[in-house]
Amino acid sequence: MDGHLLSDLPAEERPRERLERLGAVALSTPELLAILLRTGVQGSSATMVGARVLEHFGGSLASLASAPLGELCTLHGVGKAKAVGLAAAFELGRRLAAARLPRRISITSPAMVAQFLQTRLRQREQEEFHVLFLNTKHQVEEEECVTVGLLDRALVHAREVFRRAVRTGCHRVVLAHNHPSGDPRPSPEDVHLTKSLVAAGKVLDIQVLDHIVLGTRQADPTGMGYFSFRQARLMEEPT
Repeated sequence: MDGHLLSDLPAEERPRERLERLGAVALSTPELLAILLRTGVQGSSATMVGARVLEHFGGSLASLASAPLGELCTLHGVGKAKAVGLAAAFELGRRLAAARLPRRISITSPAMVAQFLQTRLRQREQEEFHVLFLNTKHQVEEEECVTVGLLDRALVHAREVFRRAVRTGCHRVVLAHNHPSGDPRPSPEDVHLTKSLVAAGKVLDIQVLDHIVLGTRQADPTGMGYFSFRQARLMEEPT
């Protein structure tokens, strides 16, 4: 047999049975990974494979959860099918965390925007451009991911950014995107894009309240983990 099934282990040691008896919280991270992996490889149980996968990422579940699918596929004992299963499980976890965030919070500061979005964006491997649509009380009514990938004016077009705002009669938006490097300082392209969108918003009578770039505290020279175009006075229209 090429791999070891979880059923090959004594009943009291099988992760599935342990979960049934004790609950998921009682299992170690390698055991939970083993349930997703289902089988091991020659000489190694699924739990051992799970432990090695976690070790590959320095023991960091956050690093494992944010790993590209291609990297997961190359790990010994994982392969494409198991990698897809892991990626799906981690994405469900991120979506659950996002769903638990209060939607109708009042956005009164750049820090609140960062807190609202960082849970779902801090581990992304690519840049994502999001728009928050606010009501007259500056509460978040809706959120939309406009594009995924390297940001430039060809990808982030004003018609995509403001389409939902025009359709719903929203007159206030906040723009946000992440920097996977962790450094939230804006690039020249970020600055130019922001000013162009502010100008387009004025034509449509839609106010761009701010553009927040999300990073990490560790990589941010200011230690805040985000950059606010409004605070930096970079919201003016291009001349």
